[in-house]
Amino acid sequence: MNPRVSVVVPAYRNVEYLAQTLDSILAQDYDDFELVVADHSSNDGTDELLARYADHPKVRVLSPTPAGGGAKANWDRVSMAARGELLKLVCGDDLIAPDALSRQVAALDAHPSAVLVASKRDLVDAQGKVVIAGRGLGPLKGLVSGRDAVRASVLAGTNLFGEPGCVMFRRELLVQAGGWDNSHPYLIDQASYSAIMLQGDMVALRESLASFRINAGQWSVRLMNDQAQQAIDFHNALAAADPQLLSPMTLRVGNLKARLMAQARRLTYLWLGRRMGAA
Repeated sequence: MNPRVSVVVPAYRNVEYLAQTLDSILAQDYDDFELVVADHSSNDGTDELLARYADHPKVRVLSPTPAGGGAKANWDRVSMAARGELLKLVCGDDLIAPDALSRQVAALDAHPSAVLVASKRDLVDAQGKVVIAGRGLGPLKGLVSGRDAVRASVLAGTNLFGEPGCVMFRRELLVQAGGWDNSHPYLIDQASYSAIMLQGDMVALRESLASFRINAGQWSVRLMNDQAQQAIDFHNALAAADPQLLSPMTLRVGNLKARLMAQARRLTYLWLGRRMGAA
């Protein structure tokens, strides 16, 4: 029988943290899941590390994903190899809480109209120390219309739903969409979540069930501007595809906030870089 949940890990040059990531998944208090992992042709010893997990009964280690294709190539590879009804993607340097799967499965079971569940997350440094706790979701709480959730994220000018480790969704909807949406690469997660949430409701869990490991290196002005422009392009694409989804005012405010949030994110990371360097 297929597992209820598939947790998929698209590894890429994460050898320093990957074992912690896999161990956090295997330490779940929920049992009906599989762990699917593929390395994207890294050259840092990831293949040797994955060999240590190959005989674990819950783990399927795929052959290396050929180089190229950006994040989408490996994200699609592990996601399409999954067999579970529900899918959670965890990047190779992030962590999930021991009750992440049980809490999110329970939320979806309690709300049959929901197609996705997201939680808050903590930002942690290279040593796993929490530097910012309880980030994400904005005003979202409990069962929310998927359209309202997408609209709220556009209005905020940022991805309210967090990194993939915060999110679980119904796998068939990703398959129907043709995989992860890489039209705006910096927003591959938010764009894909949005396409799924337009098919139903979402559940916002206000507790932190994941940890996102930050790289506090300096963000360039170019990177900041590129991210902001891709967010604006994504907002405009949503509005063009579904004229009833976003009001002109929501679109204008969301596009303005996309630039402000990109600038605020860069300043935050610069501050974190100085703080972590002084520690």
